[in-house]
Amino acid sequence: MKCIFTVDVEDWFHILDLPSTPGVADWNTLESHVEKNFNRLLEIFDKYNVHVTCFFLGWVAEKFPHLVSEAQNKGHEIASHGYAHELVYSQTEQEFFDDAVRVKEILENITGNEITGYRSSGFSVTEETPWFFDKLIAAGYRYDSSVFPANRGHGGLQTDKKAPHVVERKHGKLLEFPITVKDVFGKPVCFFGGGYLRFFPYPVIKRMAGKVLQEERPVIFYIHPREIDTQHPRLPMNIKRRFKSYVNISTTESKINRILEDFEFTTFAGYFRDKSADFGLV
Repeated sequence: MKCIFTVDVEDWFHILDLPSTPGVADWNTLESHVEKNFNRLLEIFDKYNVHVTCFFLGWVAEKFPHLVSEAQNKGHEIASHGYAHELVYSQTEQEFFDDAVRVKEILENITGNEITGYRSSGFSVTEETPWFFDKLIAAGYRYDSSVFPANRGHGGLQTDKKAPHVVERKHGKLLEFPITVKDVFGKPVCFFGGGYLRFFPYPVIKRMAGKVLQEERPVIFYIHPREIDTQHPRLPMNIKRRFKSYVNISTTESKINRILEDFEFTTFAGYFRDKSADFGLV
């Protein structure tokens, strides 16, 4: 069983749900660090000959289309992270659908390939967004990695389905890749991305990843380009959010290197291709 390494390609000012988070109209006025940081990540992936899945924010793809092309040329999978980094539950059904279609078209125009994968901002699909999968299917996506099966700041979706599984709806189906969690004292805990990956010591991450693989589940790792940049600007926020957003940021790059060295990897597209018959998705 291989792991899947993913990058949510967004900039340092795309932290969600803060009073200080700038609106879309202001993004072009801010100093961007995503190009420098994403290129550094590509260098690291090259070093270990690992292909990853890159969930591009549509705004980033429009502003830096060469980053999409460079990742594609290096053999990485290109997928959608929505256009404007909006929480799913803050949008209407139509707003969400329009946003999902918009970024799909942007990425397909850049890559010349069909974009089949999606990840929502902040893993913000919840019980209050029952239309989420219907709209993704209608927009033409074939898989999703938005379900966070544990409590978290932006909701999470309580479910016992921790492994990849098919979501069947009235007008179609797609393959869901929940964010990887491992039960600790009966409660699901994430060790494998974002602030969780930065907080936990690497031996703990490695041990928990091994336990997940023994359950024949792929471990899904996720990071953001800003998390390897100790010098990027900081948004004003309270102490709790500052800890969650920036704790141990100086350790991220070394952890990425150890993860890529210690585990084997495929992309979501590779997993989908290899397992589609098992899920009845041929």
